[in-house]
Amino acid sequence: MRNLLARRRIIRGLVAGVLGLAVSAAIAGPATAQEQPGGTAGVDRYLDKVRHDPVRLRAFLRDLPKGGDLHTHLSGAVSTESLIGYAADDDMCINTTTFVAAMPPCGPEQRPAQDAEKDPDFRAQVIGAWSMEGFKPGQGETGHDHFFATFGKFGAVTDRHRPQMLAEVVEKAAQQNESYMESMTTRQGGAVFQLSQRIDYDDDFARMREKLLADGEMARIVAAAKAEIDRDETQYRGLLRCGTPQASRGCDLTLRYIHQVGRLSEPKVVFAYMLYGFELAEAEGRYVALNLVQPEDGAVALRDYRLHMRMLDYLRGLYRRAHITLHAGELAPGLVPDAELRYHIREAVVTGHAERIGHGVDARYEDDWPGLMRLMAKRHVMVESPLTSNAQILGVEGRSHPFNTYRAFGVPIALATDDEGVSRSDLTTDYQRAVTSYRLRYGDLKKLARTALDHAFLDGSRLWRGPDDFRPAAACARDRLGTPNPSRACRGLLDGSAKARLQWRQEARFQTFERRYG
Repeated sequence: MRNLLARRRIIRGLVAGVLGLAVSAAIAGPATAQEQPGGTAGVDRYLDKVRHDPVRLRAFLRDLPKGGDLHTHLSGAVSTESLIGYAADDDMCINTTTFVAAMPPCGPEQRPAQDAEKDPDFRAQVIGAWSMEGFKPGQGETGHDHFFATFGKFGAVTDRHRPQMLAEVVEKAAQQNESYMESMTTRQGGAVFQLSQRIDYDDDFARMREKLLADGEMARIVAAAKAEIDRDETQYRGLLRCGTPQASRGCDLTLRYIHQVGRLSEPKVVFAYMLYGFELAEAEGRYVALNLVQPEDGAVALRDYRLHMRMLDYLRGLYRRAHITLHAGELAPGLVPDAELRYHIREAVVTGHAERIGHGVDARYEDDWPGLMRLMAKRHVMVESPLTSNAQILGVEGRSHPFNTYRAFGVPIALATDDEGVSRSDLTTDYQRAVTSYRLRYGDLKKLARTALDHAFLDGSRLWRGPDDFRPAAACARDRLGTPNPSRACRGLLDGSAKARLQWRQEARFQTFERRYG
């Protein structure tokens, strides 16, 4: 039976590879006139010139206006070297076998974190344990297991350093010509957990919600989270010297937050965190969405997957402000039983009301996957695609990845980083991987960047006629995109929409980029 299942997985993988080749052929060739307006042919010539020169290609892609990163976890985004520095500043200890960081005093199997700043060998060991640096599969640990284990090793370090972490990731994003970020964080998580312990699980979600909201404790937690955001933002903007002549580029980046809900907890805890996410978004505009996190292949996550989607379905009917984006399809053959590959993305879209999905790697293993693709295209459900993370965690890349399949079916897709600190990567790296893996042209890159901002959970009307239709809205149809002096009608649209203003600024950056490389 085991050999039969193995052969079946091999056959399915070959079929996916053939489909990937067919899809690649279907979308090969120059971008359409809409994707690649006149005057950019010179940029394509430059891209072709540097396509096989990694150093020059990276410089080109670093300069590319990338729009936004919509899928990034704050704790996994900060550099490992910074985490070591935070641990050293807090006099923390690191276990010499497990490399788990803990508060002092240090025991016999621990070393001061400060040693990792002075001892090169110990430092290299810690970096290897806390990230994917130097990791090679086949040494008793998979890339999947090593990746997810890192968070438990440095988890104790991050609690008191959120402003510093925000300053670092925002500055790094701005240096790569990103203008927007949605950072996944969990604020007041301990208080929400304690609240969840006051109730018992109830299949009647309305009754469970009523108990969680009964005595005003949820409202107090939300108020505490709002105050925490104010403190964090004041401090991180101070670190970036915002409002001074020495202000960092990161001061101009627009930052929003996504509330994380751990999917490995018992149902009443998951429900409490979901409810808190919706309540938080109602009260605090900087929190724009919620997402389920932790390994999708975990035993509890698989057992309760459909239950979690039903919880979201219920809460979506009560709250309208919070958006929903979900890790879905972060799976591959061999990681879970084949049956689990057949429904996760569809359930997230149909029952969980996901407006975007993260990863979506197992799409071609879903039941009626072409129908799923058409549904996602019709509903404009965007895919947040962190190519580097997918390769490291799942070993899925190149033709075995559904990146081109989504594009061929017209499903909107944008690149993302996931956990760039753990991955030892950045958004430029993912753009470079996309160019080299799928032979993208400049029009394709421009569309990826535009898509990121078009599907950002920002208030206001978009600059475009409709979702994924990159023709200017009527108010700006006669304007040259990105000019400093738009027409009166266009100015009215921009003044009333944070999203349209950010998209207009991106078009101005495209103009500058095209003059430089065209």
